Amino acid sequence: MLNLLLFASTGTIILFVVLAILLVLLAVFFSLVPIGHWFKALVSGSYVSMSRLIGMKLRKLPVAKIVNAYIMAKKAGIVIDINEIETHEMAGGDINKVINALISAHSARIALSNEDAKAIDLAGRDILESVRDSVDPKVIEIPPVSAIAKDGIELKVKALVTVRMNIGRLVGGAGEETVAARVGQGIVTTVGSAESYLEVLENPDMISETVKKENDLEAGTAFEVLSLDIADIDVGRNVGAQLLIDKAEADKNIAQAKAEERKSMAIALEQEMKAKTQEMKAVVLQAEAEVPKAMADAFRKGNLGIMDYYKMQNVVADTNMRNTIAGVDDPNSAK
Repeated sequence: MLNLLLFASTGTIILFVVLAILLVLLAVFFSLVPIGHWFKALVSGSYVSMSRLIGMKLRKLPVAKIVNAYIMAKKAGIVIDINEIETHEMAGGDINKVINALISAHSARIALSNEDAKAIDLAGRDILESVRDSVDPKVIEIPPVSAIAKDGIELKVKALVTVRMNIGRLVGGAGEETVAARVGQGIVTTVGSAESYLEVLENPDMISETVKKENDLEAGTAFEVLSLDIADIDVGRNVGAQLLIDKAEADKNIAQAKAEERKSMAIALEQEMKAKTQEMKAVVLQAEAEVPKAMADAFRKGNLGIMDYYKMQNVVADTNMRNTIAGVDDPNSAK
C-alpha cells in the first residue's frame, strides 16, 4: 500500500514538471513566433513568411508597425516588398509617413517612386507634408521688409508667395528661407531704385514684377512659385531727413570743437605774451638800476656835469608828465 502511494506521488510530481516545461516552451514559442501578426497578414492578403517575422523579432524591430504598413500599402495598390519596409525602418526612417505619402501621391496621380519617398524621408524632410503641399499649394508669408526710396522715405513691405511643392526637386532643393531671402532682396532693390516712395505706393505691382523679372525664385528650390502678391505697404521714417539732421548736428559739434580749440590757443597766446611783457619789464628795471651807477661813475670821471644832470632830470620829468597824460604808465589802462 505504501509503495502505491509513493508511486502515485512521484507520478504527480513528474506530471507537474512536464506541464511546467510545456508551459515554458509555449511561452518561449509565442514570444518568438508572432502568430497574431502572421495570421493578420495572411487574412489581409499580404502574406509574410513566419521565418521573416521571427527574424524581425530577433532583431528587435517593431513587427506590428512593419506588418501594418505592409498591409496598408498592399490594400492601397502600392507595389512594395516587405524587405524594403524592414530595411527603411532599420535605417531610422518613418515608414508610416512613407507609406501614407505613397498612397496620397498615388491617389492624386503624382509621380513618386518608392526609392524617392524613402530618400526624402531619410534626408529629414516630411515626405507626407510635402506630398500634401504638392496637392494643395501653400502660402509663404514674408515678414515686413524695410527698404528706402531715393527721397529718403522708408517703406515696410509685406509679401505673400504662393508655392507648390515640386517632389522631383525635394532632395537637395532649398527651402522657404531661400525664397523669402530672394523676395526680400527684390523688394529692397525695387524700392531703392524708385525716385519717390509715392511711386511704389501708387503702383505696388512694380515690386512683384521686378522681383519675378530679376530673381528666379524657383532656381535651386523645391518649389514651383505660383504667384507673388504684395499684401501691405507701410510708410516708415524719413531716413533721409534724419541723416541730414544727424550730419548737421555732427558738423555743429565739429565746428564748436574747433572754435573751442582756437579759443584755447588764443588764451594760451595771451598768457604767453603777458609773460614776455613781464620779462621785458624786468629787463628794463634791471637796465634802469644800472643808470645811477653809470651816472655816479660819470661824475667821478668828470664826464657829466651838474647842469647836464639837471637838464636830464627835466627831460625825464617832462617825459613822465606826457606819459601820465597819455595814460601809458597808468596801471588801469593796461588791462
